[in-house]
Amino acid sequence: MRFGTFSYNQARPWVPERQAFEELIEQILLTERLGFDDAWFAEHHHSDYGMLASPNLIIAALAHRTKRLRLGNLVNALPLHDPMRLAEECATLDILTDGRLNVGLGRGVPRDDLKHGLDRDTAQSRFEEGLEILNLAWTKDTFNYSGKAWNYVDIICRPRPLQRPHPPIYYGATSPESPAMVARRGWNLALSRQPLANCARAIANYRTEWAKLGNPPGGDAIMVRDVYVAETDEKAWAEAPNQITRFWQLATDNVWRGESVSTNDLPRFTERFPYFPGGLTEKRLEEWGTSLIGSPATVIKKARHMIETARPDCLIGMFAYGGLSHEQAMRSIELFATEVMPALGA
Repeated sequence: MRFGTFSYNQARPWVPERQAFEELIEQILLTERLGFDDAWFAEHHHSDYGMLASPNLIIAALAHRTKRLRLGNLVNALPLHDPMRLAEECATLDILTDGRLNVGLGRGVPRDDLKHGLDRDTAQSRFEEGLEILNLAWTKDTFNYSGKAWNYVDIICRPRPLQRPHPPIYYGATSPESPAMVARRGWNLALSRQPLANCARAIANYRTEWAKLGNPPGGDAIMVRDVYVAETDEKAWAEAPNQITRFWQLATDNVWRGESVSTNDLPRFTERFPYFPGGLTEKRLEEWGTSLIGSPATVIKKARHMIETARPDCLIGMFAYGGLSHEQAMRSIELFATEVMPALGA
């Protein structure tokens, strides 16, 4: 069983941006020391929801400061990037990390597309063209390409990725049809904070389609959960739920609003997602299995159930979110690594 982290680097009004980035790096270096396997970063733009406008820069900053962690951007928002430049950037990162790069690909956030003047159809077209170009760049020598958005003449990708034919590709699936599509493309599956039952179905569908295609054993399925581990259940539940609510407030409004939030607001922040019918509540964080909150003993029990139910290859924790302090996130990471991970077969 592998374990990893997923970081947004959300803005907190009282924390200078430079400090927030320093804290993020410190958190990831701690996970390297404590035996985590993966570190993922979320690309978002123009937003308090996530200040990682270029997660690949964070990966570059960590390349020579880590030795074990596989590092990835979940996801590179293809409609917003020149795909040839992205191909060469990822190849460079693959070299700098000594072949430890994972590449997440996706459409990105629709509101970012709109801010850049891209409607849904245009963004989708740029995404599909970008996929074709990345594949050509990483697998062909000199090539030409003529599309609606991108045109290249007699072009070649330099440098070449260290991992051949290219670094592993992950796709963030949200719709019921996505897992089978991901398997057909030969990619790896990434699932975020959907209810556990949804994740179990998605992973099962992915693996069924993967096997049906006659692929050799493989295909990685990773699953993200909100995590907060404290010394006692009471302490964990007193500190985490409001900050999970703050995460979803930022996801909804894009900016930090109000001095405080209450879990009473969770439904209205989350009901727009089809996989949260009626919206999340504090009770549903537990019932739907979207979060791991509690003492080490409680989190071990819950995580074991999650793993047995969904059978992911890697359990990814989001440890820093909302208004949690750096110290709280570091302590939660430490307790998870030293007490939970060994019990789950790290």
